[in-house]
Amino acid sequence: MAVLAGCSGNGPEQNETASNAVASENAASEPRSPDGKRYLAQPLVKDLFFADPSAHVFNGKIYVYPSHDVDAGIPDDDLGSQYAMHDYQVLSMDRPGGPVTVHPVALDLKQIPWASEKAWAPDAAYKNGTYYLYFPAKDKQGVFRVGVATSSTPVGPFKAEPKPIEGAYSMDPAVFTDDDGQSYLYVGGIWGGQLQRWATGKYDPNAGDTDLKKDDQPALSGKVARLSADMKSLAEPLRDATILDENGKPVLGGDHDRRFFEGSWTFKRGGKYYYMYSTGDTHFLAYAIGNSPYGPFKYTGRVLEPVQGWTSHGSVFEFDGKWYLAYHDSQLSNKNHLRSAKITELRFRPDGTIETLNPLKD
Repeated sequence: MAVLAGCSGNGPEQNETASNAVASENAASEPRSPDGKRYLAQPLVKDLFFADPSAHVFNGKIYVYPSHDVDAGIPDDDLGSQYAMHDYQVLSMDRPGGPVTVHPVALDLKQIPWASEKAWAPDAAYKNGTYYLYFPAKDKQGVFRVGVATSSTPVGPFKAEPKPIEGAYSMDPAVFTDDDGQSYLYVGGIWGGQLQRWATGKYDPNAGDTDLKKDDQPALSGKVARLSADMKSLAEPLRDATILDENGKPVLGGDHDRRFFEGSWTFKRGGKYYYMYSTGDTHFLAYAIGNSPYGPFKYTGRVLEPVQGWTSHGSVFEFDGKWYLAYHDSQLSNKNHLRSAKITELRFRPDGTIETLNPLKD
């Protein structure tokens, strides 16, 4: 009867039925997670592993600055020993969903005089004809520092400064440039990122491997400071980027669903400053909103529910009037240390809050 109805002039119904059938077939053939769910987005690159994507728009084009995962054969541990990255490559595309170009190595650990290992999550910035790549690495003594390298192009190669940025420490550097042109550097990460060892302002190798172990006290905060005009040094000491709860009190160390773990990212929308970060062992990308790039930031909600894999780290950017989230998961490898960068659209409610994304669909 359906075929006869279609032949009798009911074309739209037949087309709708055919479209539904194709959609169902496409859904059935989509890649699935180990528990049978579909993915919100697909990897930008499928033959290499890139994580911690920091996305920027330079000259109307999207550039993604990720860490470059490799399989070093190191067992997983809570300090991140398995994340043995040693170089950086830049990804670019003309638009979200467009073809992705993987550019040659932009910077290798061997080209950084002071560094020994762990080329973890980077970020980039631009000022007056120069592109800046900010990166963490362990120095010769095994202490995480933050360095900077420069290039005349957004894809490198980048030349590293001979010494790390004085006064910066831990990992996950991220740069936010405000409307007035002033740039700010955000850093920090507990556990393997060693932020807990800087709690007194000086590095203490005996301060522990996780956090302050004071669940009823304010949690460790990510750090922020103004960058100097040269973009290579701090204009002031690092200070806390404090996250407050609904009562205006600092989020406590035992509140693992909301406390800062790593992965700071700040952006501005509607005159407000959004501070996004990872909660680490609870695997959320959370965000808080403030009235200043320094904070304090009031906890507001989640940007992204847990991804496949252990870590969660992302960035937010605007392109052609829409907002996007760059993030990663372990879709291709199903291994915590071999991750794939992705991009998906980010939507805001009328009150400025973010519609929480789920990286997996039923």
